[in-house]
Amino acid sequence: MSSEIKQVSGTGIPLRGNDIDTDRIIPARFLKCVTFDGLGEQAFADDRQQLDGEHSFDLPQYQNANILVVNGNFGCGSSREHAPQALLKWGIEAIVGESFAEIFFGNCLANGVPCVTADRATVEALQSQLEANPQAATSVDLENLTVSCGDWSGQIQLGEGARQALLAGTWDSCGQLVANQAEIATTATKLPYLAWA
Repeated sequence: MSSEIKQVSGTGIPLRGNDIDTDRIIPARFLKCVTFDGLGEQAFADDRQQLDGEHSFDLPQYQNANILVVNGNFGCGSSREHAPQALLKWGIEAIVGESFAEIFFGNCLANGVPCVTADRATVEALQSQLEANPQAATSVDLENLTVSCGDWSGQIQLGEGARQALLAGTWDSCGQLVANQAEIATTATKLPYLAWA
């Protein structure tokens, strides 16, 4: 099984606003779960309730979208891993934004969800494209560092360490362990402390 992520394609969902924190992405009352299953249904639960069906995650034209487009300082607040997990369980596979909170970015990377940045004009243009044509084919290309939506395209950025981890599949530490079981077993036979009785 390859964990390489070179491109994410599908459709996009715009979510305007700066400083959207992890408490808004997944409210604290949903953190009692033992697994992350079912968190997707609760993504932005309070915001969605306040907007009474007008939140992007409720609008029919954005159902099944897999590329989220946000503004500045997205994912700020607490360090809870539940926030990226809620987005992932909802169906989000990549996020384009002006900037991300560092811990949120790291938690997304650990789950194979690229968080790429672009300048404000590019992000707002992409959001406008998605609002005008929600079903436009949208793609985040990590090899060429571009984002496209229909005929429109723009430049994105991603730190080289994170980019290489996604391109090579090394972001997936559990996948690497499973793929290298034979080598792990060989190494284990050479460890003297495993022979202790």
